[in-house]
Amino acid sequence: MQYKWQLKELDAAGRARADALVRSEGLHPVVASLLVSRGIDTPLAARRFFRPRLDDLHDPFLMNDMDVAVSRLNDAMQRGERILVYGDYDVDGCTAVALVYRFLSEYYSNIDTYIPDRNEEGYGISTKGVDYAYDTGVSLIIVLDCGIKAVDEIAYARELGIDFIICDHHEPDKMMPSAVAILNPKRHDSRYPYNHLSGCGVGFKLMQAFAQNNGIEQNRLWELLDLCAVSIATDIVPIMGENRILAWHGLRVLNAHPSTGLQAIIDVCSLGGRELTLSDIIFKIGPRINAAGRIRGGREAVNLLVEKEYSKALEMASKINLYNEMRKDLDKQMTEEAVELVGKMPDLAERRSIVVYNPSWHKGVIGIVASRLTEQFYRPSVVLTESEGMATGSARSVGGFDVYKAVQCCADLLENFGGHTYAAGLSLRTEHVAEFSRRFEEYVNRHISDEQTEAIISIDSALDFSDVNFDFYRAIGKFAPFGPDNEQPVFCTQRVYDYGTSKVVGRGQEHIKLELVDGKSNTIMNGIAFGQSSQARYIKTRRAFDICYNITENSHKRGEVQLQIVDIRPCE
Repeated sequence: MQYKWQLKELDAAGRARADALVRSEGLHPVVASLLVSRGIDTPLAARRFFRPRLDDLHDPFLMNDMDVAVSRLNDAMQRGERILVYGDYDVDGCTAVALVYRFLSEYYSNIDTYIPDRNEEGYGISTKGVDYAYDTGVSLIIVLDCGIKAVDEIAYARELGIDFIICDHHEPDKMMPSAVAILNPKRHDSRYPYNHLSGCGVGFKLMQAFAQNNGIEQNRLWELLDLCAVSIATDIVPIMGENRILAWHGLRVLNAHPSTGLQAIIDVCSLGGRELTLSDIIFKIGPRINAAGRIRGGREAVNLLVEKEYSKALEMASKINLYNEMRKDLDKQMTEEAVELVGKMPDLAERRSIVVYNPSWHKGVIGIVASRLTEQFYRPSVVLTESEGMATGSARSVGGFDVYKAVQCCADLLENFGGHTYAAGLSLRTEHVAEFSRRFEEYVNRHISDEQTEAIISIDSALDFSDVNFDFYRAIGKFAPFGPDNEQPVFCTQRVYDYGTSKVVGRGQEHIKLELVDGKSNTIMNGIAFGQSSQARYIKTRRAFDICYNITENSHKRGEVQLQIVDIRPCE
């Protein structure tokens, strides 16, 4: 893929604020610029960003309906009612269910969990789930990471005498369900100061309010923040504001004393013995939790996350690891088939979106395939399969484009849909697929900008190799955890040369191990360029080229840095 490089530059006011941070906080000028570009432009904001405090979490009772939710939960526990903790089958939903169940079960025993079957019930609250609750004597359901659109299902539950507390973070419709309480920072009438919480984050706020109301030590809740960190990383929510506090402290828990289930996954992934990051969650831990819901059933993931006995947890984690291997095989096969379908589109060159449909594809992997198509073709993508006689699928977006609104514009064609800016789910009658594809493309074509259809690498600053040392790396490391709205900083250095020892490495000879020198300072730097072996021939000609990169610690030489090359561009 050809990338367009875009160097960020502060305006005059931004540079002045960065200079003021340099003077007041003694920061490196590049560090100060990185802060200002993230909207952090005062000494107090900088200190809070680098040292997130749990005391700075917002009062949970600022969330609409929180007082009603806590009151209903207290009443249920006092009367001995049976409570069902119900959640979506993805990582966010499973971690949310595990967090709420584990916290409440410390103080109450008449409680159960429920995760709908992806294939039989689909996303969100199902009639089957409500019937299960009724048959098992449940009178209160706490639903997590879904429910905001379940108007009919919750009305049905009310007829059966079952109340709902909704903890969701997806976009609501104008008409909301008749639940006892709706906790959602994206409510149109929301007064909550932060609206980017994950589903697990909203469940955490309910437990925080419950603890405050009942005089429970908050430290009992902080122990479960590793689950919040996992949900925040995998649900691709901004790592700023309240999410940064939860993720920062959640990673500390994950590294110091993770829950038994997460420890088992860490051991199965061979991640022990080093500092875990959000990237480890995204690429190792999260996919395994997700694999349960994709291949077998999300209930298995929840059972693992609430298990207290390590030997049992390890057995469960090993099983989920096998599901993940099956998921990877399906992912590879379906992605190849989807790419082939895209290649056969007669109007591909003109299209600004992708919609592909194959009724035989596995429902559990279509979201991953949609992400793969978006990455490869850099266009909003929808992947559809057939389930229960309906076309059902997932949409994924490119940076800056709201795919939820694109799906919403086709609402009259859809049986069900939900999601947020970068990801959405939908179902429709199979005979409407062609018209959906046409209408979706029409909306995208009208609303997407030229810039959003280009693969852009946003570069934070240009550096000479002499600027790159271990002290600078540690200063940049304080920005972690990285994620949306707080991406790992990308730097560029122009006119660098092969020092003479760069070579192609990897089982498939797909990577380049680099030793480079810049023409300005004559400083030598080591680096690794994953998947870029096609550039090796040019590099070995000793001609100049530009690089953009992240700065990482050399895994083989502690205390030394290396460059993780993002892109290589021959000098013209």
